[in-house]
Amino acid sequence: MLLIPAIDLKDGKCVRLRQGDMQDVTVFSDQPLEVARRWVEAGARRLHVVDLDGAFKGEPVNADVIHEIAEAFPELPIQVGGGIRNENTVDVYIQAGVRYVIIGTQAVNEPHLISDLCAEFATHIIIGLDARDGRVATDGWSKLSKHDAIDMAQHFEEDGVEAIIYTDIARDGMMQGVNIEATVKLAEAINIPVIASGGIQNIENVKKLAEVSGSGIIGAITGRAIYEGTLDFTEGQKAADEIAGHSVFGL
Repeated sequence: MLLIPAIDLKDGKCVRLRQGDMQDVTVFSDQPLEVARRWVEAGARRLHVVDLDGAFKGEPVNADVIHEIAEAFPELPIQVGGGIRNENTVDVYIQAGVRYVIIGTQAVNEPHLISDLCAEFATHIIIGLDARDGRVATDGWSKLSKHDAIDMAQHFEEDGVEAIIYTDIARDGMMQGVNIEATVKLAEAINIPVIASGGIQNIENVKKLAEVSGSGIIGAITGRAIYEGTLDFTEGQKAADEIAGHSVFGL
């Protein structure tokens, strides 16, 4: 199981939000490339990069920084989300060396776009499903839809997406542990990989998630915990490998 460091970008800086609140920001570094290098040197086998400004604006804002990271680590799979709303944006990122693009709000609001993207960019499309109590949230978590997360995941699987990133928005940035029950339930309902997101606090959370990786959970995104030091990234990845085995995904 992959432990995937998150690099969230706002105003060109590496930050973390609490529960998606753009007013509740902690700045960890104004050198995102060096942050990426830190995690690569610590043993990261994939990076999760989010353009927070782009997510709220609806178009890329920190693309230059993302391109810089992709150029610096050409062999490293990088998954990017935030402000990706059309085929042109996807194409630009892939041409820049990004391995996967993450579609969130647009996937819910414009589902036909996903089948088109999967046809055009096979193996490169990941869907980010953010949910509270099983219902999908959109627009930077500001809106709670009527859509069931599992139903939507099954629909996107049929479209041909590569994986689902599942975030329990009640726990993201709060370091209260991943909602394992909900994540496993989703993973068991589909046949494509699931990446858990939101809530990891320490190595015990990683171990518990790794223990259920057989359900189809191939990775876990971690942010605040590795920046604030409640989780040592290298030790976390080592524990995940020992429990779940060395994942072939993202290598």
